[in-house]
Amino acid sequence: MNLTTALARLLIFPGLLFAVPAAWFLLWVERKAVAMMQGRIGPPFMQPFYDFIKLLGKDTPSRSGVAGLLMKLWPLMAVSAAAGAVGLLPVLPSSGGFEGDLILLLALLELPSMCIIAAGFSSRSIFGEIGSAREAVLSVAYNVVFLLAIVSIAASQHTFRLEALAQLPASPLRWLGVIAILICLPAKLHINPFSLPNAEQEIYSGPMTEYAGPELAMWELSHGLEWVAATGLVATLAAPYIGIWWLAVLVFLALSFLVVLLLSVVAAATARLAIDTTVRFYWQVTLIFAVLAVSSALFMRLRS
Repeated sequence: MNLTTALARLLIFPGLLFAVPAAWFLLWVERKAVAMMQGRIGPPFMQPFYDFIKLLGKDTPSRSGVAGLLMKLWPLMAVSAAAGAVGLLPVLPSSGGFEGDLILLLALLELPSMCIIAAGFSSRSIFGEIGSAREAVLSVAYNVVFLLAIVSIAASQHTFRLEALAQLPASPLRWLGVIAILICLPAKLHINPFSLPNAEQEIYSGPMTEYAGPELAMWELSHGLEWVAATGLVATLAAPYIGIWWLAVLVFLALSFLVVLLLSVVAAATARLAIDTTVRFYWQVTLIFAVLAVSSALFMRLRS
């Protein structure tokens, strides 16, 4: 992949020019779907964009010292990482890529969570610190399943290159990995039943408690971009290879939309779990998935 192609993917499609409006749209879909499930009207179509603009116009609390600089840095790093993850998605046929770009995608997907953890501890707020501690525990719990699923998919297809994964026919182990990734997304996106780090009824907004104004707007944008990247990853792994660019884009958008609806229905139909129940759930899923993944890998090796 040359420099021009890389910049086009990062800045145009599926990069920032596409990802930012898509982030606001997916946030609206999630909120609207939850509201409809609960018998409410829900927000208007442009509400996530209006919220972003409103936050940009508000004042940011004055902070001094290194902690103040770090609190400004974390949301910018989170937005950059999430945007980079979206730019790596192999949406278009022959979109380039490089060996091991799946590993880079995983690192970029995990960086916003690390920034949230650091932001809560940097805020010197008891609510922020509790939220960050919960985020750290939750991240350790679901990332075992998430990473195991990705590695299993890559191992079954004998490549860590995203474009190659998107073009190869799906195997049983690949579908098993996609299901495991779907199980991890509610925790990664902080929605029920795993919305522990930002539980408003318990710790206000967790790591975001001390944030306001443009800094909070960047966190909201980062969250929306995480939706685009996470649902887009599932869409690219689940979609069959399509050589026609416009049809590939339509399939990608449709699958991402369906994943958002599925996660929204789960969020509306469930209540928040306690931290010990959440950790126990993901470790049980890890054990089950590990056994299935190893068994499937051995079965595929014996067949070949």
